[in-house]
Amino acid sequence: MVEPLWRRLGAHVVSGGVDVGVWAPRASAVSVIGDFCDWDRDAHPLTRDGDGTWRAHVPGLGPGEIYQLSVRDAHGTWQDHADPLARRAQIPPQRGSVVEVSTHVWQDEEWMRSRASRRPHAEPMTTYEVHLGSWRRGLTYRQLAEQLVPYVADLGFSHVELMPLTEHPYHGSWGYQVSGYFAPTARHGTPDDLRSLVDAFHAAGIAVVLDWVPGHFPRDEWALARFDGEPLYEPPEAALHPEWGTLPFDLSRPQVREFLVASALYWLEELHVDGLRVDAVETILFPPHAGGVVDPAAVELLRELNVACHAAHPGIAMIAEDASTFPDVTRPVDAGGLGFGFKWSLGWMHDTLRYLVEDPLWRQNHHGLMTLPMTYAEREHWILPLSHDEVVHGKGPLLDRFPGDESARAATLRALLAWQWAHPGRPLVFMGTELGQTREWVHRRSLDWEHADPGVAALVRDLNTTHRAHPALWAGDHAVEGFRWLLQHEASSNVLAFVREHAGPDGTDVVVVVANLAGVDHDASVVPLPSSGRWTVVVSTADPAYGGPGGPSSVTAGEPIHLPALSTLWLVPEGGP
Repeated sequence: MVEPLWRRLGAHVVSGGVDVGVWAPRASAVSVIGDFCDWDRDAHPLTRDGDGTWRAHVPGLGPGEIYQLSVRDAHGTWQDHADPLARRAQIPPQRGSVVEVSTHVWQDEEWMRSRASRRPHAEPMTTYEVHLGSWRRGLTYRQLAEQLVPYVADLGFSHVELMPLTEHPYHGSWGYQVSGYFAPTARHGTPDDLRSLVDAFHAAGIAVVLDWVPGHFPRDEWALARFDGEPLYEPPEAALHPEWGTLPFDLSRPQVREFLVASALYWLEELHVDGLRVDAVETILFPPHAGGVVDPAAVELLRELNVACHAAHPGIAMIAEDASTFPDVTRPVDAGGLGFGFKWSLGWMHDTLRYLVEDPLWRQNHHGLMTLPMTYAEREHWILPLSHDEVVHGKGPLLDRFPGDESARAATLRALLAWQWAHPGRPLVFMGTELGQTREWVHRRSLDWEHADPGVAALVRDLNTTHRAHPALWAGDHAVEGFRWLLQHEASSNVLAFVREHAGPDGTDVVVVVANLAGVDHDASVVPLPSSGRWTVVVSTADPAYGGPGGPSSVTAGEPIHLPALSTLWLVPEGGP
């Protein structure tokens, strides 16, 4: 069995020193440099193997030593680089790699044993997306273990999604322009400090998903760009991404695909993360340099990635952030798909927000936006994202997107969240949503904790608790058999209603969801409930506990229901399972 790439290349402490290996097939010379040799390129030259890999043993070197790889191209020009396989890096803007040996003793053995038997499609999954640097500014990984973990646990989320922690030179990229695919960012501490954070999440029963960016990388000359003096990780004549100014990977090279798959496996195996959210899949499938057509090598990479990750780590969640219409993203590879477990439903997000930004007086003209996502619900396994992308670049906070006064905007946000949690698909919200943020997110400052709306946080907590208690809302979530519209075409009243059902060993779980998205109360709405008798309101976003005006606590089938303006209700039959 071939050893993983991160064990064959990079810097590894052995008896008497450190073994170093790097792939640079067109280099004419490679050296290891650092303070230990006064940065003398002649002190520790590497020897070339037949496959374009260079290797050396550096005696006397040990853990914590800073080093770089100096590469001479075919024309004799030297360029100093960070090690592409470095497992630790200096704090940016410093560029050195660090010899790393983990001494962390994992405490999550039971979690990792049970992970293999998990079935993400048939279990509750609600996700809190976090940018570690701005949740609260200045916290280390270990401080986040003390503060962030209990906070997420108290809110009741099953998953946390961490925006990219792979090392990156520019803080303003939020981690999406990666220079070190195997090195956790040193901004918050060491790799072992990050391991302690993951351990803490697992102890709290929370799965960790990492944003991972295999579509492009920055063109900094000290990182991956023109690594051996020629395009190596990037295609020859590679065009820069028109929006990001970054370079695509040359996925036609098997060594590049191996590098990326190894990076994914490294985070799953060595850092114990429970899944990867693969960024900008459409840019991988349709790279700018390919003229807008599908890159067959990209399809091959994504299939290799998902097969390898699922085979090595059953029970993980592989998630595609994909804005394209490429088919069968979440179909298994052996059935012709790409093999992801989930895909972000950017269509659901765009259509739902487009509807809610309209004044309630005119929403009836856009009613179909709220029902459209169910016309393609069966095509993929969906995650419903209200992510960081919706509160940046001048969009403002979610609250500011909605019309009306402060009370109406807060009511709309609460109604949206209850709709999102109950809709087929798995809900994801960006940090600060639960606070009712009133300012656009900026990565350089903390969330506005001092202006938090406690009612929104209380609602999110109750949504998670109630969602978990009702398999109708998550078991078999990809199937449409458990979903049925009860009120779909009530455009004039801005009322929508549907039922979710799931037959389990203890009987059939039933949840009815009713949303009044008009700006006025409806006192005589009749919802065709699926069975007779009384129904209990288990969630009402109009509850005074959340800042609402109040509403019904129960209803009787066949009788009119009072629906408060801008509210969503969840109903369950009295005496049901």
